[in-house]
Amino acid sequence: MCNRVHFITMSRTGAMNAEEFWAILHAMPEPRPVFWRLYYNEQGEPITYSMEHMPGTYIEVDPETYARSPMNVRIKNGQLIELKSAVRRLAPGDTGTACYPDNVAIVVPLTEPHQRWSMKTYESN
Repeated sequence: MCNRVHFITMSRTGAMNAEEFWAILHAMPEPRPVFWRLYYNEQGEPITYSMEHMPGTYIEVDPETYARSPMNVRIKNGQLIELKSAVRRLAPGDTGTACYPDNVAIVVPLTEPHQRWSMKTYESN
């Protein structure tokens, strides 16, 4: 329908009367609502900013925050908290990837002697 309206308005050679104008205007599709969302994981870490409806957990953000799209934020109790700093480092632990005990770059099977390593985030706000 939009293409037809566009074609009619482009092919006209004379002036448009008020009735024609309002008919064309009412034939226009309704604009989609604009929303700015921050999708985040269970730990409150951002996944992506989007203006589309996607599966997952999200909060609405203002246009300025959306334009900046900061990734150094966390969501706690439905509120956006900007972090002053966040550093991610490998840390030894009981969970994570099994690596050679003297070299974290070498992944080994669980049947061999190993040390498990996982990413840990150190945050300050």
